[in-house]
This record gives sequence, structure tokens and C-alpha cells, in this order.
Amino acid sequence: MCGIVGYIGTEQAAPILLSGLSKLEYRGYDSAGIAVYDGTKVNVAKTKGRLKVLTEQTHDGQKLPGKLGIGHTRWATHGSPSDMNAHPHANSDESIVVVHNGIIENYIKLKRKLEKKGYTFVSETDTEVIAHLLDYYYRGNPLEAVTKIMHRMEGSYALGILFKDHPNELYAVRKDSPLIVGHTKGGSIIASDVPAVLKYTRDVYFIENEEIVRMTESEMEFFTVDEEPLQKEPVHIDWDENAAEKGGYEHFMLKEMYEQPKAITDTFSPRLKNGDIVIDELGMSDGDIREIRKIMIVACGSAYHTGVTGKYVFEGLARIPVEVDLASEFRYRDPILDEGTLVVVISQSGETADSLAALREAKARGRRVLGIVNVVGSSIAREADNVMYTWAGPEIAVATTKAYSCQLIALYLLAMKFAKVRGMISESELEEMITELKKIPAQVEMLLNNKDRIQKFANRYLAAKNIFFIGRGIDYAISLEGSLKLKEISYIHSEAYAAGELKHGTISLIEDGTLVTALVTQEELYKKTISNIVEVKTRGAFVMAVTNTGNTDVEKAADYVVYIPKTNKYFANSLAIIPLQLFGYYVSVGRGCDVDKPRNLAKSVTVE
Repeated sequence: MCGIVGYIGTEQAAPILLSGLSKLEYRGYDSAGIAVYDGTKVNVAKTKGRLKVLTEQTHDGQKLPGKLGIGHTRWATHGSPSDMNAHPHANSDESIVVVHNGIIENYIKLKRKLEKKGYTFVSETDTEVIAHLLDYYYRGNPLEAVTKIMHRMEGSYALGILFKDHPNELYAVRKDSPLIVGHTKGGSIIASDVPAVLKYTRDVYFIENEEIVRMTESEMEFFTVDEEPLQKEPVHIDWDENAAEKGGYEHFMLKEMYEQPKAITDTFSPRLKNGDIVIDELGMSDGDIREIRKIMIVACGSAYHTGVTGKYVFEGLARIPVEVDLASEFRYRDPILDEGTLVVVISQSGETADSLAALREAKARGRRVLGIVNVVGSSIAREADNVMYTWAGPEIAVATTKAYSCQLIALYLLAMKFAKVRGMISESELEEMITELKKIPAQVEMLLNNKDRIQKFANRYLAAKNIFFIGRGIDYAISLEGSLKLKEISYIHSEAYAAGELKHGTISLIEDGTLVTALVTQEELYKKTISNIVEVKTRGAFVMAVTNTGNTDVEKAADYVVYIPKTNKYFANSLAIIPLQLFGYYVSVGRGCDVDKPRNLAKSVTVE
């Protein structure tokens, strides 16, 4: 989950490295460091803490002159956050310096081997093994040394490597961790993700697994792990650089919440043509869709929650059985992937390690895989049989909002398309649903503009210890995401439960003043959920309900009601999640938490 950058060219490297890292800090922010070659030696500066500490320490990079360098912002895996464990790491004489994103799974075995040969380690990291292993195999040819360590390391890694003996070259390596490279004006740059390079280039090369890049200020050469030359084509990135900036908002999360109406529109508009749903990138004929016997949705975190919603929508509309799997469990439970199963892998970054592993497992078993991702050219996008992009643009805050909303839209469109092809909904029903879908952006905007009321309510629960979310059907799926939003950015213990499960043990946790947020958007389940509200109120809970306009019966049971516009029942998540996002955000702000960079988390989970 760490962020890496590298630069070689005619400009001073350190300011470019710090600028790139500032766009990658969402990937990890417990320590940071840069290494720059000044023509004589490689100078390293690294420190525990946020990037701003390193920036101040190096006087915005001015203390490290040189036109070749690498940088890193860390999310700790091996070794606690500290100056010593911060990257870059080097061999004993600092003639080989490395930054690393990923995990070397056999690092203990390699470390013991190197220690027996006289190597001394000063950090607790797996990355230091890479630097010493390169030293062990280096005989004057960097490419040869790099390929040798790749044959011996197990795990995932994206590497930026400097060799002091080759001051006009920068090396980059990738296996299972994202890496892009591109030409800048007067140089070449590497990075973990697109936002880091938008200021310098729009044409990038996505490095594939077990590929190596040797670059100078004017040239790039690509090689396989067997040192065979490769030819690659660049991909043009259309993202607006300003989209990766706060634009006057206090936090990226708030900005990205307000970008949801546009992102939702951008996701459905290209797929609505002449009153029909056209998903060209699906790559499936009507016959192929009719032959689907089961759908397996595989994802992590918030993307998993969209999958839970997708299950209700697909089964309700298209009458296709759906299983939803956590990607981290999928390949370890020996899933049954019969013929006729479509596997849908959902990921914002397209680099989520567990989701990528699930994709490969499904393909190895001969099943078609559809990727739903936000990042063009990402690993899941490239390796899936087909890809459906969510046009959310760059999302910087660790807690997802607009990418989540766009994933929901993608699943709605797929379910509606499948339902129509399979004859489960009529033309008129599809037309009504499309009409309702088109209303969602304006409805979301209206809910966002009601933020002051949510903020006032949130301020009452800044000191809460436990908060619970309940719902039935799609409302349960909404509860899962609402609970996650709150806990990940405010650090308040929060859980989501299917409302009908309360009496099976959970209700014992309810005491006087406990906040219970009840989702009540599914009309056929109103009475059932209201009964559950009464149950928790009887035990002393204070209940905030989120329900549809007109459902005034909820006011008789709940203490505080948030109304959302009426919409098709399958689209309720897109509206009900908005007040929950705002609630989590304002609780976090009120508690003084770092909204965009919550502790212990990183946005793109690229290690297992």
C-alpha cells in the first residue's frame, strides 16, 4: 500500500519526488523518505511521520541537490513506523538504494542466507533484504542483478532502484504491485499511481508483472525477467489534474462527496442510448447473457458492500442466483465455479491484491471475469476478460464515497441489462427505471445540500462509544457501508446488523442512549423494520431513521428521521448512503480525526 516515485532528467529531482509523494500519501503516511544522487554520492533523508515532516526537514528538497532520485511514503507492514524502518533502504555503502511497495514473503529465509554471508541489517523491514540481495548479485550489470533477485524473491513488489555506478540510469520493477512510468519534459518518472504524474505527463506505460524498466532522461527500455526486450505502448490519461486537488474544500472526502452527482452521471450517461442500456465493453451477446446460470461478485471493503447490494438487485430484477464473496476468502474456500458462472470483480483502484488474486483464480478455472474498476489500465482492468469502468475520476480520500456510488450505478445498469435480455422486465418497466436512474444525480445533490442538519445531529455523538446500524434487504447492505464509513474515519466502534438478527444476541449490547441508525427504504419491509426500531427503543436506544419521503409512520417509532426522495426500490442505496457519509464525516471532523488519512489505513490495498 506504500507509494513510490522516481525521477531522472534535467530538473532537480527532490522537489519532483516530494510533489509526487504528496499525491500518493493516501497510500501510506506513517513515514517518508527520498534518496538523491548529487554526482558524487547518494544522499538519503527519511523520517517517521507525515510527508510534511520530510518536506520541512529537506527545505522542500533544496537540501538534496541532484537530478536522479527515488522517494517513498510508507504504510508499515514489516517493522513499526520509525526513522530506521522508513524507506529508502540501501546496501552497506549506500551504492545501491531501493524503495519498495509490497511484501517479500520469503524475506526471513533470504535474510538468514545473507547474514551467513556477512551482511548486517539495521532495520526491521523486508525491503532491506532487497538492497543487500542486489549487492550480493551485482557484478557491474544492474539488469542482471535485478533479474537474479526477481527469480529469488517471493511475494509482491514494485521497486525503484538507484545504482551509484550507473548515475545516468533509473530502474523500476514490478510484480503484483502497481507501477507506471512516463516521459516528462526533460526526463522520465516512475510512480505507484496516476495522480503522482499528472503534473508532468499524461502518457504513461503500465508495467506488467515481472517486467523491468531501465530509463534515462530521454529513453526507456523494457525487459522481461529473462532480460528479453519488450515493446510497450503508452496509455493517455484524461484525468483533470485539478481533480486531484482539494479545490477549496476542507478535506478530499467532502470534495469527493460533492463530486458524486457528476461521477454518477458520467458513469451511466455513455451507457444509455435511445431508451436502452448499451454496455459495449461487456463483450457479451444476448445469447451469452441468457446462458449465465450464476453470478459471483468478489470484492473487498466498500466494494464488497456494493456487491451485497448487487445481489439483491440482480436476483430481484434478473432472477439470477448471486453469491457475494470477500476476495480475501474466495480462493481459500475452494469455490464452486460451474460452467455458466460469471465472476464480477469490483475494485476502485483495480490493484487490490486479494481481488486480483481472486480474478486469477477464476480465470485459471476457466470462468469469464468482468472487472468493474475506476482506474484505466490497472491490473484488474488488463487481466479481466472484459472491464466496465466507473468514471469517478481520481479519488484521494482513503474512505471511498464517489467510487462506491459509481460502482452501485454500474451494478444497476448490468442488472437492468440482464433483466431485459432475459425477459424479466418489460420495455415499459425498463423505461421507468431509466427515468428514475437519471434523477439520482439531482437527488444526491439535494441531499448533500442538507448537510447542515446532519452536522448538527452528528455533533451530539462525538463522544459515542458504540453505534449500530440496522436494516433489512438492501437496507442491510446500506447499513454495512454506513457503519464502515463511520468506524474507519472516526474510530468509533460501529457494527451493522440485519435487523431481524437483533434478537439473536446483538440486542444485549443496547443500553440507555446507544445510537441505532435504522435504514427503512424498502416499502415491503417497513413494518418489520419499525418493529425492530421499537425493540431497541424499549432497551433505551436513541434511533435515527433514514427513510423515504412520505413514510411518516417511522416518526412514531424513531427519535430523529432523515428523509430521502422516493426512487425505485433497487436504487435506494444511492440516496440513503449520502446522509450516512455526511454523518461519518462530521463525527470525524468533530472528533479532530484526520478525515482523509485515518490511522492504520491506506486507500489501495496492494498487499495480501
